[in-house]
Amino acid sequence: MRSPISPETPEDRLSLRLGKPKKLAAGIPAAVSSMKHGVTKMGLVKTVKTLTMVNQQDGFDCPGCAWPDPEHRTTFEFCENGAKAVADEAMKARVTPEFFSKHSVQSLAKKSDHWLNKQGRISHPVVLEEGASHYKEISWDNAFDRIAQQLKSLSKPERAVFYTSGRTSNEAAFLYQAFVRSLGTNNMPDCSNMCHESSGKGLGQTIGIGKGTVTLEDFNSSEVILVIGQNPGTNHPRMLTALRDAKHNGSTIININPLPEAGLERFKHPQDYMKLDFKSTQLSDHHLQVRIGGDAALLKGFIKVHIEQGRLDDAFIASSTSGYESMASMAKSTPWDSIVRDSGISKEEIVTVGRLLARSNATIACWAMGLTQQPNGVAVIQEVVNLLLMGGHVGRPGAGFCPVRGHSNVQGDRTVGIWEAPSEQFLDRMERGLGIPMPREHGYDVVNAIKAMVDNRVDLFFCMGGNFLSATPDTNVTADGLRKVNLTVQVSTKLNRSHLITGKSALILPCLGRTELDMQESGKQFVTVENSMGVVHRSVGGLPPAATSLLSEPMIVAKMANRSIESSPIDWMKLAGNYNLIRDLMSKSLAGFENYNTRVSKENGFALPNPPRDTRSFSTFDGKAHFTTHSLPNLSIPEDCYTMMTMRSHDQYNTTIYDVHDRYRGIHGNRRVVLMNALDMVERGWKNRQKIRLTSHFNGQQRSSNGWQLVAYDIPRGNVASYFPEANSIVPLESTAEVSNTPTSKWITVSIHAQTKVNMGHEEE
Repeated sequence: MRSPISPETPEDRLSLRLGKPKKLAAGIPAAVSSMKHGVTKMGLVKTVKTLTMVNQQDGFDCPGCAWPDPEHRTTFEFCENGAKAVADEAMKARVTPEFFSKHSVQSLAKKSDHWLNKQGRISHPVVLEEGASHYKEISWDNAFDRIAQQLKSLSKPERAVFYTSGRTSNEAAFLYQAFVRSLGTNNMPDCSNMCHESSGKGLGQTIGIGKGTVTLEDFNSSEVILVIGQNPGTNHPRMLTALRDAKHNGSTIININPLPEAGLERFKHPQDYMKLDFKSTQLSDHHLQVRIGGDAALLKGFIKVHIEQGRLDDAFIASSTSGYESMASMAKSTPWDSIVRDSGISKEEIVTVGRLLARSNATIACWAMGLTQQPNGVAVIQEVVNLLLMGGHVGRPGAGFCPVRGHSNVQGDRTVGIWEAPSEQFLDRMERGLGIPMPREHGYDVVNAIKAMVDNRVDLFFCMGGNFLSATPDTNVTADGLRKVNLTVQVSTKLNRSHLITGKSALILPCLGRTELDMQESGKQFVTVENSMGVVHRSVGGLPPAATSLLSEPMIVAKMANRSIESSPIDWMKLAGNYNLIRDLMSKSLAGFENYNTRVSKENGFALPNPPRDTRSFSTFDGKAHFTTHSLPNLSIPEDCYTMMTMRSHDQYNTTIYDVHDRYRGIHGNRRVVLMNALDMVERGWKNRQKIRLTSHFNGQQRSSNGWQLVAYDIPRGNVASYFPEANSIVPLESTAEVSNTPTSKWITVSIHAQTKVNMGHEEE
């Protein structure tokens, strides 16, 4: 029998080493790190072959992020983290059925995420029987039979939930959503629910489309670029090249973030060394070290300055927008004292930058989870919209909105139908294209899916990629929910913690990776993805599959549908044997995908329709862009508490831990650290490596986690930061952003207590 497994993430037992934070991103250390990860995991020959295929016209799209490719590409069109992601997928090590026979789930649960990831690619489908301690091999046919049996036994379709990560291609995601909706449910939570849902909601309500409005070329003609709540040096390193080029073209870059980040201080492209160019570029002209949650106040200050300067696009405001007077009135009546207090930025600094923004004729605003994962995530993004609309910074060169997404196809998955709350218009067209009725009741997003599992309202939980347990908030609650599900299924390439905290029984279905050759009945296949700027393009793997037993994601969906649905007008197996046929069906079912096969075969692909960008028009109820009115959020917290945000390290991609280092921040060997202002530490009589217990506070509930160490860092007083996913256990499930229901991983109220002794789970202070 299986004994209970703790969902808490254990760490490699290494001593914490601290160095000075770096000011320069990329450069020679990045090149060395890229080669080290590649050669160690793939060998020299395979490293060279693989990295020269990344982001090339006839190669595969990098799984590392969704940043767009330039039209004129270099031989080495990848960054350090992209190289790590590719090496991770193409590594030589294998997790075989013999591996699972040697390691029980209980023993694997004691290993760190770093150790689990190092074990390699999963080679065969495996099953964990109810009560069993080990996974064992299962045939594909038997695996699909089990899924079909569970689906057919459901009392209603809503008792099945189908999660998707951003790794999934457009073709696989489209086929997947067609299968799920054929079953009769919209229960399709995805990683967007936890990251950029606030962007989609905030932009959709104001400009009529939940996507960005800029192209990569716009960066070269911009006058000012705002980078808000984002760390591109670690999370989107290829963006640094665009910022460097913009800087060389005269753009002013304003960095707004609680932490100084190396990528936004100085940048050196590794390829420049080949040209004997040894100079680095200073990127940020201004770093505004805003308090966590203070972005809304700071933006309100910029808007006040903008109004005072009188540099408004009056013609655009009058003809193409609504709601300006109410928004402006709120901004003018907001006291400067409140703005300065909440933002942590002086009035002088706000006025200086505000005047720059008011004078700009072409402003781009970029943001990531630093904004979206706040309680007011939608509202603060709409303040960004307010700021840019005042100057007419949309639908013209060098200007617009740029939400920077992390997963390589998270935006594409949503576009092709992975959405728990689709519009009637979307469903009508899908219904006509597929020839099957579409369920109309909205399904579960991530947070509501977890609640449904906890309440015993889910019998089957299916994950198309990702690491659901580690990515979601409130780890212990999520684990409790997963354990109540009859069958959990993970489509995966590598071992992760979601394979260890499972339903009563569990399946792992190994699939092809982005780097690998996909041969089907009709021959060699390619897939398509959509980048952060709405460009759809091809991705073609070229490496031999890690194992002959792997199936592609479209084939997994097709076989599952073929077993589970008694009769359907969709020939699932025929589609999975020829992806051109999937794209033909997408042409019939999706707006903007007409003549898909022809258009995607063009060099650099094609851009999807984007009315604000293309024609300066807005698909809102009145055809206008909307200013919105928001008061400042309440940032008060209890006495003796701090505001905490979670973050990623430099040797990490989402929940995948490549190594136990954070080179840019100078933190090595241990991830259970809390970054804290040095003066706050002195006030408490604490020093570096002080062992502490973290406790979060929300609506009278407390969640605690032991075994953390303090690190003095340049962060505003009253604020602290810790790594994701280790700190997820204290992120309350109920604490979500208004409207988007996104977990507030960038706003957690915590208390901190010294932990001097731990004995049998009890501690003394």
